[in-house]
Amino acid sequence: MKAHGKVFRYKDNVDTDVIIPARYLNTSDAKELASHCMEDIDADFVKKVQPGDIIVAENNFGCGSSREHAPLAIKTSGVSCVIANTFARIFYRNAINIGLAIIECPEAVAGTNAGDEVEVDFEKGVINNKTTGKSYNTHPFPEFIKKIIDQNGLLNSIKNK
Repeated sequence: MKAHGKVFRYKDNVDTDVIIPARYLNTSDAKELASHCMEDIDADFVKKVQPGDIIVAENNFGCGSSREHAPLAIKTSGVSCVIANTFARIFYRNAINIGLAIIECPEAVAGTNAGDEVEVDFEKGVINNKTTGKSYNTHPFPEFIKKIIDQNGLLNSIKNK
């Protein structure tokens, strides 16, 4: 399993209200949520994001409410992976549950800029910044998390047992 795409870079404390503003939570339609993803922090995100792109952020990504809408909006917008220094605990769990790959790797965050082209090899636990030529080691996903992400979320993983 690999991710490959252009980086969208954000700083600390990107909260769930910024990822998907509460005014759009009257639906759980993933495509509708994705159409408003990140609009309060990056108005052009939805226009620029391409399938496979990667979000890189600093500390406490996904803080705020426990809504699953936030990782669902990110995933449905086409983002293949989020790399951050740290994640809010419940966002981390929600992301895995809906099948969004997320990685904590401060070294990769420090060495990555907006617009860089990055490839992530989840099997080997390696993040390659194709723009700078630098590589960063991280922990490969444990087998149970890999299975959940490969099967597009926890519910699909359970259904396919």
